[in-house]
Formats: sequence, structure tokens, C-alpha cells
Amino acid sequence: MKITCGKHTLNLSSPVVMGILNTTPDSFSDGGSYYQAGMLDLSLVLCRAEQMLDEGAAIIDVGGESTRPGAAPISEQEELDRVLPVVDAICTRLDVVVSVDTSTPTVMREAAKVGAGLINDVRALEREGALAAAAQTDLPVCLMHMQGQPNSMQTSPNYRDVVTEVAHYLADRIEACCAVGINRERLLLDPGFGFGKTDAHNLALLGALSQLGPADVPILAGLSRKSMIGRLLQREVEDRLPGSLALAMLAAQRGAKILRVHDVAETVDVLRLQQVVEGFKA
Repeated sequence: MKITCGKHTLNLSSPVVMGILNTTPDSFSDGGSYYQAGMLDLSLVLCRAEQMLDEGAAIIDVGGESTRPGAAPISEQEELDRVLPVVDAICTRLDVVVSVDTSTPTVMREAAKVGAGLINDVRALEREGALAAAAQTDLPVCLMHMQGQPNSMQTSPNYRDVVTEVAHYLADRIEACCAVGINRERLLLDPGFGFGKTDAHNLALLGALSQLGPADVPILAGLSRKSMIGRLLQREVEDRLPGSLALAMLAAQRGAKILRVHDVAETVDVLRLQQVVEGFKA
């Protein structure tokens, strides 16, 4: 399974790692990490991007708007200012697929112009103008399920059957994309762990991961450092690496092709060992 991401071809015959690079001051785990005196420091951003590439990341996911529970929206211009210089700098200096984590049509178009190879949208192109903008870029798109909006999504998530409802939603979004010329070969799916879900919902989706979309559309799983790990194991964010690695392996075993993570080197090691074990013949 391969997917064309701008000038790169991403081989998904075995799971790959997407490294998270948030250029936000308020993301739940790494918010503010690349700021000096209140200003985004491109040298820090590039250092981290290069480190993730060296550690084995196949994709670097750049996000300029926090989508943590309770997060407030930002203006289009503020998102552009946070994202475009970073995407441009990474694409100019490093040979890696750069994903832009955005729901904003203008950000999609402008990021594509400076070299982004993938659009990663937590709102599955539902924002006004997003479908047309994504189609115009000719880039692949990851469609994520989210119940509600970031500022309220965790207030009282409710489903009759979370697996069925998420699968139906993603199928509807695939159809909407195909209708505007974004064919299935350009699509990825993300069940949206922690986005309008309780721990029980998240666990049900993880167990049924391979059932959430067509076999020819890759699944992305983002479980790294999620609050579910904190609740289930009583661990603060900085102590969630073991839980994140366990969930990454479980997701890969259940068919995830892309693991979106904060801890690249450790996750790459886990996936390499998994491949060795699965390919070993005594």
C-alpha cells in the first residue's frame, strides 16, 4: 500500500510513525516548546524536526491550532503565521513528508504551496470551503471523527454504538470527498481517540480498528500521551510513555498504518520489533 504525498511516496506496507510538532503555545503535551520570549523560534522547530527524522519518522505533522479538550479557536491569520514558516522551513531543509494539521481552507492551500504533502483534518473537511480547498491541493487527506468541537467535546460524549457510528461517519466523509474529486487513493481515516469519546468509547474503537473503514483506506491512530492513559494508569503526561507504546503496538496489530506520536524513537523501536517477531520463522 502506497500513497503519493506531493513529491514523496509513502510506503504503508508496514506501519510508519508520524511525529507530532505543535507550533502552539497551549497544546496539552508539548505546547510552548518552541517559543523563546513569546515568539516561535524556527531554529528550535527545525532542530526537533531533524531529530524526529533521524529517529525514523516518516511524516512530521505540523499543527498551529490546539485541539485539546477545552481549546479555544484562533484566527485564520494566527494559524497561518504559526504554520507556514514552519512547513516552508522543514520542506526546504529536510527530505520528509510534512503533514499540516488544520481544518482551515486557506491554511491547506498555502501549506501545499510551500511543500506540505498531507492534510490532517480533525474536522474531516467539514469546515466551510475545506472540501474544495483540499481537492484543489491534490494532496492526500486524513479524515478524523470528532463528536462536537474541541471546546466542548469532552463534556458528555454519547453514542448508541460508537463503532457503528464512527464507521458510518467516516464512510459518509469518504463519499463527500469522492464527490468533489478526492478519490479513495488520497484518503486516510482516523477514529479520533479522545475527541468526543469516553475511555470506554476509545477502547471499543481500538478493539474494532480494522472495522472502521474499507481495507484499501489506511487507518491513522493517535493515542500518544492521551488522557485515557492517565486515567487508566494514574499517570501524568510526562509519565505516559509506556502506556503510549503499548497502545501504539496494539493499534498496529489491529491494522493501523500510521501512528501519530510524540515519542518517535521509542515508537519506531516498538514497530521494528513487531515486524521482526511477525516475520520470524523458526
